[in-house]
Amino acid sequence: MDARNTAGNDQPGTSPHAAHTYRMPLPRLSLTPDVSHGPLDGAWWPRCDALELELPALVGSLDPGSGTVTRVTVDSSEWPEAPLTVVAPGHVIEVASAGAGALTHVITLDCGTVGRWELLVIPPDEPVGAAGRLLIAAADPDNPMSAARMFALAENDLAWEAARESEAGPTAR
Repeated sequence: MDARNTAGNDQPGTSPHAAHTYRMPLPRLSLTPDVSHGPLDGAWWPRCDALELELPALVGSLDPGSGTVTRVTVDSSEWPEAPLTVVAPGHVIEVASAGAGALTHVITLDCGTVGRWELLVIPPDEPVGAAGRLLIAAADPDNPMSAARMFALAENDLAWEAARESEAGPTAR
């Protein structure tokens, strides 16, 4: 007779431990391909506004060669209930609110002495089309537009293309 458990517990995903594992989906993220870029290093489109849930997946998807993210600075109007710290795999990240006059729709990820990332933050409820345009534009190294300017144009396809051509020239992607 076969010695395996016939209750089905030996099947993938049916062990008592498997029932308690959950992996956050990969972040919706686009990054500039090189160090020569515009005012932003890319864009991030979180699925919800709970920074403590979204930030570990974002940080975990960045190139480890960029250093460990030790601190993030967020716009307090976008993250009004942001915690003071967020636990990421292997370390704790300090969360600071940006002061008055800071860039809106931007999160800054500091990697100690190694460097920092400035990412456009797309609100979770942004329509898919507009979010897609923002993800692509923010990661374009030839894009000179600020986060505020991109958001002002994102809802209107014609205005978006006209602005991209006038601000970056007709060869802009």
